[in-house]
Amino acid sequence: MQRIDNNNKRISQPTGREMRSHIGIYGGCNVGKSSLINLITGAKTAIVSPHKGTTTDIVRKSYEIIDFAPVVFLDTAGIDDDTDLKDERIRITIESLSQVDMAILLFKEWGRAEDELIVRFKELSLPYIVVQNIWEASQITIDSHSMATLNINCAQPSEVDKIIDLIKVTLPERSYKTPKMFGDRVAIGDKVILVCPIDSEAPAGRLILPQVQAIRELLDIGAMATVVQLEQLEMAIKVTSPKLVVVDSQIIAKAKAIVPNTITLTSFSILLAASKGDIDLYKSGLSAVDKLKSGDLVLIAESCTHQVSCEDIGRVKIPKWLRKYTNADLKFDIISGRTPLPNDIEKYALIVQCGGCMVTRSELNSRLRSAKEHNVPIVNFGMLIQKIV
Repeated sequence: MQRIDNNNKRISQPTGREMRSHIGIYGGCNVGKSSLINLITGAKTAIVSPHKGTTTDIVRKSYEIIDFAPVVFLDTAGIDDDTDLKDERIRITIESLSQVDMAILLFKEWGRAEDELIVRFKELSLPYIVVQNIWEASQITIDSHSMATLNINCAQPSEVDKIIDLIKVTLPERSYKTPKMFGDRVAIGDKVILVCPIDSEAPAGRLILPQVQAIRELLDIGAMATVVQLEQLEMAIKVTSPKLVVVDSQIIAKAKAIVPNTITLTSFSILLAASKGDIDLYKSGLSAVDKLKSGDLVLIAESCTHQVSCEDIGRVKIPKWLRKYTNADLKFDIISGRTPLPNDIEKYALIVQCGGCMVTRSELNSRLRSAKEHNVPIVNFGMLIQKIV
């Protein structure tokens, strides 16, 4: 997906859900959140019912805003839920705040639940707009907020346009402009070798997302990409004389023995760390590795879910390599998917975070922010492996 900027230059746009801007719709029960997402998307995306607790899990709907950007809307459970599952539903709703780039607060009558959401938005520095559903409610003005009014019972295009216009001016630009993996490392005509192992960790019949993203970005740049497995790397270097070699993190030690010092060697995970995470924070976290001692607890933080194998990079190889490097009896905990960092993260001597290719930048940086606020060192998979292997 591409769009044109003000200088008539084509800008690559993210296409996978994890790379799209995420917009959460929040509010109390039965204020019309599901109706609003259905109105915007023009489809029965979410179930609409007058009964409380109809929305349990987060409902996600991809949507294309013409001449702007692709987004994903999140329909959430009511923040004032009082059903039997209220604690779990509210927890899921609150956790979703770390996944979104912008919030829409929908209400009919203003109350404590709305005040509490505003506080949470501000704590997270989360951009938001306030929308009143004026159906069966008295239209009011909230002086302290920039407020739009919307009659969600009227599916006229003008109503959708109002909310879309507000989204366009509120959504932070960083959320819809594709972060560049290669930055200024590669230019038109440069030759790059991508080493993509096909082993038990590789998904059947396809490449992993960072590999696909790297190939696409190199094509957009006008560089020449050569994709090989490790066994072909030496021959590929002789044939192409590349400027850069990018490998899977777990084979970087083997690649070092093959790639000449005159050629830059990096990993897909490190490229992601530079473009999607906070590479300076990761660099500072590396110093904690040499201070690890027996009994220390290390958290492996994955951002995807997958079947674990004997070659698993996060759950098998990194713990083994860390124990060998430190010569210490380290203990490990694992979190995966959208699980936030634990509340008691001060107990960890180190957090090891994957590249985060399967989550939004906001979601990844929520983890990084939590680690930084609690003064817990955090490192990236690829940067750690390059240091200890």
